[in-house]
Amino acid sequence: MSNLDKAHTLLADFPVVDGHNDLPWALREQVRYDLDRLDIAADQSAHLHTDLARLRTGRVGAQFWSVYVRTDLTGDSAVSATLEQIDVVDQLIARYPDHLVRALTAEDMEAARREGRIASLMGAEGGHSINNSLATLRAFHTLGVRYMTLTHNDNIPWADSATDAPACGGLTAFGREVVREMNRIGMLVDLSHVAATTMRAALETTEAPVIFSHSSARAVCDHPRNIPDDVLAALPANGGVAMATFVPKFILPEAVAWTARADENMRAHGLHHLDTTAEGMKVQRAFEAAHPRPMATAATVADHLDHMREVAGIDHIGIGGDYDGTAFTPSGLEDVTGYPNLIAELITRGWSTPDLAKLTWQNAVRVLRDAESTARDLQSRRGPSNATLDQLDG
Repeated sequence: MSNLDKAHTLLADFPVVDGHNDLPWALREQVRYDLDRLDIAADQSAHLHTDLARLRTGRVGAQFWSVYVRTDLTGDSAVSATLEQIDVVDQLIARYPDHLVRALTAEDMEAARREGRIASLMGAEGGHSINNSLATLRAFHTLGVRYMTLTHNDNIPWADSATDAPACGGLTAFGREVVREMNRIGMLVDLSHVAATTMRAALETTEAPVIFSHSSARAVCDHPRNIPDDVLAALPANGGVAMATFVPKFILPEAVAWTARADENMRAHGLHHLDTTAEGMKVQRAFEAAHPRPMATAATVADHLDHMREVAGIDHIGIGGDYDGTAFTPSGLEDVTGYPNLIAELITRGWSTPDLAKLTWQNAVRVLRDAESTARDLQSRRGPSNATLDQLDG
């Protein structure tokens, strides 16, 4: 039996929990949520990294669908756009019940696995989505959002981003209150995209395990979006999980400078550098043709996972591909069919079946279960926080 065959056998029992897929935003940008025009029951490989058949081929058993909105949407506009993102995930689940099932808890994830359906959870990407309102945070949780990334690419008033100039030194008093309220309601604190100071402040504050929904190792690729070793080393005490991403500019050092030039080219064409519409991809592909791209592979991701396992331990790592949220993907991991190739690479490197089962399924399910347990305990001791940004940060 080949290692790829072994990977498929393992994934049949312990499918992939992927921490981050931006399909909802792609549906917004490409067809304004018209699911008849971009039906993921059909082959959408010309337009998307994701469709139902390819999720099945890739052995995905649970997906955190990102309900991300861009940071140029602010205030109530960000809240409304996030609600629209939540709504399209609900539409997808209702439209494809043989394949997708709503999941709110770790037990829901296990039930989906037993049924052979893809557990569909949601994660909000960026604290700007709650417009500095703990009530809005709670409302998102009621609607099914099970993690929130504290920032996206820009700072918010109460937390510093990895890719913006330091402003508050990590988390403000209100930022720490957001973390505490997330712990109380059972929403996972996601530390992808945040500054290292924010990571450390969150770990100091949280009473529940955290996640990194799509981040890799800074020691392997020195990019601010990645996780420093001291933070990885703190995960065992916290109980959290770091889910390695596949985005080439975060995992391959040679791709960092190349992507910066590609981003500048997008802006020169009047486009947002994260634009993955047909127009945006036409510009990106033309740039790639003129300036060949340094190519990441499944082995590149495996290098990060090897390091993350060494520093954080096997119980504290997972996978968060970031499909449909990036213009470029690694060779062998071009779309959501690629996960077995990564597992085959890890088998080649000597990873055991028990270790791989933790990586693909068990760690992510356990971290949500632990967050639920913490929430039950905290709710028995304190009620909802109605603190405001002005009250705590002046």
